[in-house]
Amino acid sequence: MATAIDTRAFASGRPGFNTELKFTLAMAIVLAALPLTGLVYPYFVMQALCFALFACAFNLLIGYVGLLGFGHAIFLGTAGYVTAHMARTGSIDFGLTMFGKQLLPPLGIHFGPLSPELAILAGVVAAALLGLVIGAIAIRRQGIYFAMTTLALAQMMYFFYLQAPFTHGEDGIQGVPQGSFFGLVDLSKPLGLYYVVLAIFLLAFLLIYRTINSPFGEILKAIRENEPRAISLGYKTDRYKLMAFVLSSALAGLAGAMKVIVAQNASLTDVHFAMSGEVVLMTLVGGLGTIFGPVLGAFVITAMQQYLAGFGQWVQVIQGVIFVACVLAFRRGIVGEIAHRLKISL
Repeated sequence: MATAIDTRAFASGRPGFNTELKFTLAMAIVLAALPLTGLVYPYFVMQALCFALFACAFNLLIGYVGLLGFGHAIFLGTAGYVTAHMARTGSIDFGLTMFGKQLLPPLGIHFGPLSPELAILAGVVAAALLGLVIGAIAIRRQGIYFAMTTLALAQMMYFFYLQAPFTHGEDGIQGVPQGSFFGLVDLSKPLGLYYVVLAIFLLAFLLIYRTINSPFGEILKAIRENEPRAISLGYKTDRYKLMAFVLSSALAGLAGAMKVIVAQNASLTDVHFAMSGEVVLMTLVGGLGTIFGPVLGAFVITAMQQYLAGFGQWVQVIQGVIFVACVLAFRRGIVGEIAHRLKISL
């Protein structure tokens, strides 16, 4: 007779529960006040918030399920392309020519440009569906085999987007209209766009927080710690891992969709394997398996790219040095090390 995993640990009596909520509230207040202080450029914070959500989505997979994937950028970029296409043309165009041969026949479905909220939703759905397909293939492997499978599939999609006509290849999709969010907030105004992006980020962050502190999240942690034992207790681990993979893909897609609305363009950079490596860096620097670590890591890496841009290609060298220093000095990441020293949950 199978014994159920104890999933009562997520209740309000869990150690660190109140601390995490207090830090979440403090983070929301600070982020809401930032554009009013004039200390930082709102566009920088919006970009950092998009990458923070991307890193949180990736951390949900590696930090709480133990699945290290090297192709997560494909969900960020896929949602970005779909959102940009829907916001600009509101059409679905099939057709692919590679090496001078027509692989997919031309076929178009046109229904007019979508409002930003619907375009973002379309991007999230596309990322979730792609996550379902890739996850169904990849989760049957573990460790380095899972990582290489996700990388291989992501590279296949990268070359598809490089050739597909609707992505415009290396030129990308430019001039994405920002429009009006639910007809209430004009996204062409920086403050309006900022608070919409912040609201979406906070809602997604709370969804992740609730997920990892739910019975579902406790089962994911049990799979991470000892998958054979979880299987022996009667849990269909592949099903739970696939659900987590799809959720992580959808949240990464949400980050990509927001990024396109903020930057008003979608490019191959967001589907390149270097972006998958960058999100790994953000998560490890901030703190793997912590709720706030990926947020801090995303802000640190984005700030480095923003304020060290004058060094050109040396930025990557500086990033490498800082990463090595963090690994040596903060084995648990910045937030993970702080939480360990103070003996609190973050």
